Amino acid sequence: MRRVSKIVNNKKIGVIGTGAMGSALIRGFLKAGLVEPCDVTASDVNNNTLQKLKEQFSVNAAVDNVETARNSEIVIVAVKPGQVKAVLEEITPVIKADHHLIISVAAGVKISFLEENLPAGTPVIRVMPNVPSLAGEGMSALVMGSCAVESHQKVAEALFAAVGRVIVVSEKEIDAVTAVSGCGPAYLAIVLEALADGGVKMGLSRQVALELAAQTMIGTGRMVLNGEHPAVLKDRVCSPGGSTISGVHVLEKGGLRGVLLSAVEAATKRSGELQ
Repeated sequence: MRRVSKIVNNKKIGVIGTGAMGSALIRGFLKAGLVEPCDVTASDVNNNTLQKLKEQFSVNAAVDNVETARNSEIVIVAVKPGQVKAVLEEITPVIKADHHLIISVAAGVKISFLEENLPAGTPVIRVMPNVPSLAGEGMSALVMGSCAVESHQKVAEALFAAVGRVIVVSEKEIDAVTAVSGCGPAYLAIVLEALADGGVKMGLSRQVALELAAQTMIGTGRMVLNGEHPAVLKDRVCSPGGSTISGVHVLEKGGLRGVLLSAVEAATKRSGELQ
């Protein structure tokens, strides 16, 4: 694995928007040793949130977004989609195309929109992280802007690897990415809750059932990421005439596969409509 600290070392990072995702990213950067607290500047319209972040992590709290951008080389825009245009208009006067890298984690905001509202030639990267990033187990998909080069990509990969795993996709794939990894936590939470409910029905305590279901989901995902194909993993667990194949039969009769496929399809279409 790449030593990410060498890639980001000595770079000043600014985070505009210190809500759940912005705060999680700062926490991840510091925990991974990518930067020192003094190298991070943050700004937010909610001064209470900003001050709590400063007290917790000893990062710099800027008086406004312009100060954050001016004092940084990498600017992460972590505000709500509807606030992106105003933020870009605010910081554009201090953005230099040969000095700054702009990274947006705002859902649905396209590369073209970002580039049109920044100085010509500014390198831009769009990132689609997901909720598990808050627990350091996220999945982030990067979309490279027209002026972003390999060195910019490596920096972004290093940063978001601090809160999980990272892939690079084309922007035309981002709606499907949203449907799988962005919406996926909700699907899996339903599956996890249902497994736990089943355990409770059969006599387990809620706490025990939830722990069994959650760790089983984590472990299964880890095995797949380590190279185990889902179908092979399923076959390994399904012994002839056993309990698992009996349960799998019920899932197949209930159309679980088809329902999940349809969920991803519906979410992909809706994501495209919202952009």
